[in-house]
Amino acid sequence: MPTWAMVIDTTSCIGCHACTIACKSEHQVAVGVNRCWVKSVEKGAFPNVGRSFAPLLCNQCSDAPCATICPTSALFRRPDGIVDLNHEVCIGCKSCMAACPYDQIFIDPNDQVAEKCNFCANRIDNGMLPSCVQVCPTQCRIFGDLEDPSEHVSQLVTRSGVQRRKLDLGTGPKIFYLGAEQAALVPEAAWADADGTGRAPRL
Repeated sequence: MPTWAMVIDTTSCIGCHACTIACKSEHQVAVGVNRCWVKSVEKGAFPNVGRSFAPLLCNQCSDAPCATICPTSALFRRPDGIVDLNHEVCIGCKSCMAACPYDQIFIDPNDQVAEKCNFCANRIDNGMLPSCVQVCPTQCRIFGDLEDPSEHVSQLVTRSGVQRRKLDLGTGPKIFYLGAEQAALVPEAAWADADGTGRAPRL
């Protein structure tokens, strides 16, 4: 049984949002909410400024707080590691939203039940890549079986200096980042980048 994971090379991401649009089209995501999106972080001081991008999505945690807290077991972890959602038994209580440390779950405004990325499980089960991976023009998203040493995603995780969000929480996220700006993965880090003090800037 595979363990699906994704490596995102942020040095190749151009912030085009093709992934966001493909995801919305694939899953008919409502206006105003997203299963995945691209965060942009500006750095430097004029005129030496730059911008970096970090695609964000559900981390498909090995120990998923959302699944643990769900009172109806609507959220569950599949044998292949994907944290999926059974919409039929979700009651829209928002417990999962409060439990998710990555802020990656939302309530669908159309049917008032929880919604999140599930690595396009419908496509994976039919031998296809997730839609966001399929459309990425720079191929910055590398998807595959973490347990198969011959797969690129496994080799990158093993040999490269990958980063994961909030690893100290012990959730075991399956989204890995290459070359990500700290401020993109840890929002508080943007304060330190602004003036070097680590304090929130005065408004």
